[in-house]
Amino acid sequence: MSVDSLAPGRSSRLPSLTGMRFFAAFLVFLFHLSLLDAYSTPGEGHGPFATVLKNGGWAGVTFFFILSGFVLAWSARDDDTTRAFWGRRLAKIYPNHVVSFFLALVMYAYASATWGRGIPNFLLLQAWVPRDDVFFSINNPSWSLSCELVFYLLFPVLHRWTLRIRAERLWGWAAATAAVIVLLPLVVQLLPAGATFGPNHANSPLYGHSITQMWLVYIFPPARVLDFLLGILMARIVLSGRWIGLGVLPALALTVGAYAVSLTVPFLFSLNAVVVVPFALLIAATAARDAQGRGTAVGGRVWVWLGEVSFAFYLVHQILLSFTQERLGFREADSLAAAVGVAALVAAVSLLLAWLLYIGVERPVVRAWARRARAARTAGTAGTRDAVHPPRDDSDRPVSVGTP
Repeated sequence: MSVDSLAPGRSSRLPSLTGMRFFAAFLVFLFHLSLLDAYSTPGEGHGPFATVLKNGGWAGVTFFFILSGFVLAWSARDDDTTRAFWGRRLAKIYPNHVVSFFLALVMYAYASATWGRGIPNFLLLQAWVPRDDVFFSINNPSWSLSCELVFYLLFPVLHRWTLRIRAERLWGWAAATAAVIVLLPLVVQLLPAGATFGPNHANSPLYGHSITQMWLVYIFPPARVLDFLLGILMARIVLSGRWIGLGVLPALALTVGAYAVSLTVPFLFSLNAVVVVPFALLIAATAARDAQGRGTAVGGRVWVWLGEVSFAFYLVHQILLSFTQERLGFREADSLAAAVGVAALVAAVSLLLAWLLYIGVERPVVRAWARRARAARTAGTAGTRDAVHPPRDDSDRPVSVGTP
């Protein structure tokens, strides 16, 4: 059997990757939960829960960035245009961002909001500013959308470039990209440290680390483009039939082990350097299994639904956590049962709000844009085959995994 005969069709659906989105989003939720004193061990500050989850947020976002590049390359269409692609991606992320931005302002962020923080955040430019009171302002998780916006702008160019790479060289390019990601902290730690995390992080396990160095490794959009590019290259590897056949369970075991290692390495290396390769292998292994029609435990209808609302969940959960602490005054639980109960309630309400945001904003806007795009294509190709059989718009397919 030839290598090319092992390549799946680009139209293969990837429900398991959609389901895995929720696990990544929930990992970010647990990370943010662990930063609140209400869920710490009494008398010990941040206890075992925070220790285990201290890299959960960093890891979850890294997973999303690689996944974003992978699925966009997987679902890319030959008949697509750059303008149409940009329009679909903006329709996917920006309406949700605007709603969550104002929801955060109303519920808690108005007390600390300034024009210097609010305007970059609203325009999704906050990740370009090396200050934690800017890129973590208003609705904290939205900083990643600032990077996603850069990914979308660059994707047409990056994808066309990777298509010109010969199949037998794809693994070499993927390895080189991963090597740059892994070595970047080594270079950045040689730079002047500068200021440390601000008062908002004074009680967290992150306090005391250089905000400038952390920004260059983890927040700075050009640095995070490498994660996105790695995802594109891994998709090309699977689509070209060059996947090595690593199973999902071994890839998952490698990922869990890498996360455990990330808890023991220096801070800059713990952000994404240790987990980036295992994540890339796990995503590719899962996609290959789905493409072969075998599926996984997270490819069922419930998991796919959770994955579809995970982007909205990612955007609203921090708002609920901050509101619970800042406005309701829940700063210290009387017992473990109380802490778990409040956490479960916040998670449930966040999921409810995410579902409402998904069905009330995200899905209608995406579908409206798809209808408009189909109508424009049909009108522009009247009398041709495409006017009778317009190209399918895949904006709302489960495979179209965008941002966290």
